[in-house]
Amino acid sequence: MSCRCGVDVHAHVVPAQFPRSLTNPSPRGWPSTVEAGACHRQVMIDGKNYRTVSDHCWSTSRRLADFQELGLSLQVISPMPELLGYWLPAADGALLARYMNEQIAAMVAESGGRLLGMGTVPLQDMNLALAELPHLKHSLGLVGVEVGSNINGTVIGDLAFDPFFEACVDLDIPVFVHALRPAGMDRLVGPAPLQQILAYPTDVGLAAASVLTSGLLRRHPRLRIAFSHGGGTLASLLPRLRQSMSVFPAIAECLVLDPAEQVRSMYFDTLVFDGPMLRHLVNVFGATQLMVGTDYPFNFRDQKPMQRLEQSGFDATVIEQLSHLNARRYLGITNH
Repeated sequence: MSCRCGVDVHAHVVPAQFPRSLTNPSPRGWPSTVEAGACHRQVMIDGKNYRTVSDHCWSTSRRLADFQELGLSLQVISPMPELLGYWLPAADGALLARYMNEQIAAMVAESGGRLLGMGTVPLQDMNLALAELPHLKHSLGLVGVEVGSNINGTVIGDLAFDPFFEACVDLDIPVFVHALRPAGMDRLVGPAPLQQILAYPTDVGLAAASVLTSGLLRRHPRLRIAFSHGGGTLASLLPRLRQSMSVFPAIAECLVLDPAEQVRSMYFDTLVFDGPMLRHLVNVFGATQLMVGTDYPFNFRDQKPMQRLEQSGFDATVIEQLSHLNARRYLGITNH
C-alpha cells in the first residue's frame, strides 16, 4: 500500500471565470472561460480555445477527493502557466496576478490545511512585481511564487531579475520555475501537444542552466529555487558544462564553481514518468533535492506518484525524502 504522506509541489489552478481587463477591448492574451459541457470549461485566449479543463481546476472539494488515490497529504497549487500573463500590459498583468493570487488563497482557506498556495507576480514590470510579493505572502498567506522559465523571451538567470530574487530571499519565499512559451517551437513536427512533451523540458533545462551560468546562486546562496519536469534537460547538460570549464577559460570564469555541486542546492520535481530516469536524477541532483510533482489536474500528469517512487527501487529513507521531507524543507513548512 502506497503511503498517503506525499507533498505535491506541482499542481495547477484555473479559475472558473476571470474578471474584465482594465482596457476595452481586452489586450491580446487576456483569458476568459466559456462552458464546455458538464463540469468543464474552455479557457479562451484571443478567441481560441487554449485548453478545455475540468472543475478539478477550481473546485477544492473535487481536488481533495483525489488525495487518497494520489497518496497525498498536501498539495501546493499554482497558476496554470499561461495565466502568468507576462505578455499583458503591466497594469493588466498586475490585475490578473492579484486575481489569481486571491483565487488560490481562497482555495487554500477552504481546504482545511490540505492545500498550500504559490502565487504569481507581474514580472514584466519589476516595481509591480516587487509590490505583489509581500502582499501574496503576508496578506494572502501564500507560501511561494511560481515564475516562468522565461519572461517574454528573457531567461530567468538574466541580471534584470536580480531584484526579484533578492526580494524572494529577503521575504523567505521559495520560487518554483515552470516551463512557459518555450523556445524551439519552430523545430517541432507534429501535433500541438508536443509543446508540453518536448519543448517544455528544453526550456526549463535552459532556465536552470542560466541560474548556474549567471551566478544567481552565488549572489543569493539562500535562494530556494525549484524546477518543474525534473529540471528538463539540465541533467544531460551538466557533464558538458563541467567539461567545458577545462576547455574554455571564459566558461570557467563564468561558472566559478563546479556546476555539479551547485545543482545540489537547487530543487527539482519528480515529473519524468520513468523510474530509471528518476534514479538518475537522484544520483545527479541528490536524494535531498527531488520532490513529488504531478501536474495535477491536467491529462498529461503522474496519476500515481507514490507508487512510482516505490516501484523505482529506492529504499525507505529516500522514499521518505522524495515523498515529503524535501518539499517541506523547500517550502519552509517543516512543522506543518
